[in-house]
Amino acid sequence: MLLATVQDKIDQSYKTCIPTNTGFLDVRQRNLVDSYCKKIKGLNYKFYGGYEEAERCICMISPEDESERERLTALRIITSGTKKLTHRDYMGSILGLGVKRELIGDILVHSEGADIIILKELADFFVCNYEKAGRIPIKIEIISINDLKTGEENAEEIRQSVSSLRLDNMISSVFKLPRSKAVETINSGLVYINGQQVTKPDKPVHKGDKLVLRGKGKAILQDISSSTKKDKIVILIKKLK
Repeated sequence: MLLATVQDKIDQSYKTCIPTNTGFLDVRQRNLVDSYCKKIKGLNYKFYGGYEEAERCICMISPEDESERERLTALRIITSGTKKLTHRDYMGSILGLGVKRELIGDILVHSEGADIIILKELADFFVCNYEKAGRIPIKIEIISINDLKTGEENAEEIRQSVSSLRLDNMISSVFKLPRSKAVETINSGLVYINGQQVTKPDKPVHKGDKLVLRGKGKAILQDISSSTKKDKIVILIKKLK
């Protein structure tokens, strides 16, 4: 169904010479669409989610280059009261409005509320209808994609030692999970390296790799130092909050 929809978008763009785009794709869907589009000679397409590290992206299909920023905008949600709302609170309230998941990009929770990436054509709908999240009244404004609070400003650098650079060991150390639980999450398809789903616990992780554990967050392996006296490897991790 997903690839049939993508092919319809491709046909539409070719026939009308007008750019088209899919809804937001998760990492698994994006990999499927990328593999499909690569097989079509001369197809001009790109993925964009509002910022470099976006997990959910649209696929833009265009006869020629077009500014991807024109397709997306963002909502800045400011909450009232002392309760801090979670990603689940925002997502549940949006789905409660009858909005489909593929119309919403990343939800970036921050100290004042959240920034939510959406397709530009939905902006007026949200301004008129989105009033509460998690039963808490909210204030909403439309902001430029350039003004997103992506979480980079709250990134935490952690230096720690690990026994090896195997994926299961890295997931266990970075996300504070028992080794058995880390293996389970990898086998379940919840772990990605540089946007690619990985299901082999023994896969090595390299400097510069971005690790994503769905539902837990993401981290970048920034540096690898020499081993300690106890044969531990010292790593520097940038963990996005």
